[in-house]
Amino acid sequence: MDLRKENILIVDDDIDILELLQRHLQSMDYHTYKAVSVKEALFILKDTFIDLLITDIQMPEIDGLQLLKFANEHYPEIPKLVVTGYPSVEGTLEVIKSGATDYLTKPFTKLELKEAVEKALKQNTSRKKLVPKAVNQKPNIYADMVGESEAFKKVTNIIERVKDNKATVIVTGESGTGKELVARAIHYSGKFSREPFIAVNCAAIPENLQEAELFGYIKGAFTGANENRNGFFQAAKGGTLFLDEIGTASLAVQTKLLRALQEKEITRVGSQKIEKVDIRIIAATNANLREEIRNNTFREDLYYRLTVVEINVPPLRERKSDIALLTEKFLRKYGIEFKDRLLRISPEALQILQRYNWPGNIRELENVIQRAVIMADGSIEVKDLPDFLKYQIDFSDNELRPLRDIEKEYVQRVLNHTDGNKTKAAEILQIDRKTLREKLK
Repeated sequence: MDLRKENILIVDDDIDILELLQRHLQSMDYHTYKAVSVKEALFILKDTFIDLLITDIQMPEIDGLQLLKFANEHYPEIPKLVVTGYPSVEGTLEVIKSGATDYLTKPFTKLELKEAVEKALKQNTSRKKLVPKAVNQKPNIYADMVGESEAFKKVTNIIERVKDNKATVIVTGESGTGKELVARAIHYSGKFSREPFIAVNCAAIPENLQEAELFGYIKGAFTGANENRNGFFQAAKGGTLFLDEIGTASLAVQTKLLRALQEKEITRVGSQKIEKVDIRIIAATNANLREEIRNNTFREDLYYRLTVVEINVPPLRERKSDIALLTEKFLRKYGIEFKDRLLRISPEALQILQRYNWPGNIRELENVIQRAVIMADGSIEVKDLPDFLKYQIDFSDNELRPLRDIEKEYVQRVLNHTDGNKTKAAEILQIDRKTLREKLK
């Protein structure tokens, strides 16, 4: 008898139920795979094309709900049918929320199973309702930044107060939170926007060149100085000098920065001539400068000169209500860049983005959206997101389990490998068929 193309994975720790379901489904011309645990089911899902997942809920160690949540995000195209002997209203709601397309209560008849399987296989899981826009309200856009959260509004309120004066500002926050965007917003939103904005990454300049790059030098000041040259301070005249990763500046440079802030004057390397400077300094750091002061790697007096106004940019995990707006911004940017059109994102995919804690902050979110736009065929779906964002099942490597459970799981894997052929399975296990039958009981 020729089997249909549909492959059905059955997951249950009860061998008798597994055998019963397999007999019923094979009599309906389906091809079946069996797993006695969630861990074994994941092995099969990874290596086999599955058309339908049928799972029990109550199982030892890892239950079927976790399998449903995992499969719903890693294999969203596979319909899921739950078979359980413990029905309840709360349980049914939890199962449906976890991604099941239908719910079958034990005991059930062969006809009920047939109807449930056919219904599940007909589910068009690719049909998604798209979010027409990330949010149903006009986004709060400030310079190149977007957000509606209170944390975002707190940052923009401070920007409003400092944008039209040249008070020294320090911007703090984790890597990837958008500290340079804040600095640019201060400059380009204020009355000095027509003047230069010079951004300098202090960590990218070798320590022995920091002083010359920042303050300039005169001809003959050191080997290779063949002419007079302006530094970043001179280039930013009348405008804003943004010093990113200020904590990496050498102590010698910190001393000259302190004088520049106190006296509004600098001296080129190799020169005795003092030059007046009229610029605004915005510094940024993801380091704990107070800790560096205690370690004598950062000058305390410079710290207080820099922190006339401090803006702390919150991590993305503390402004999750802004994720939808940021996602829409990046979809517009990369959709046009890579696909020449605007893209949308499904509610399920957006929900996964909003659930994740984003240790790399906005920069990490932007990278994920950029990748998703490249991978997507149309709208952004769950399948277009990287696996690390999706639901994970934590299997303990140090878990000590009864030998009987491990043996049962391995015997079932061998049976799956032989497509249920007990003679071949017994040969692989190096036991006779009678012993195998006893183990299956």
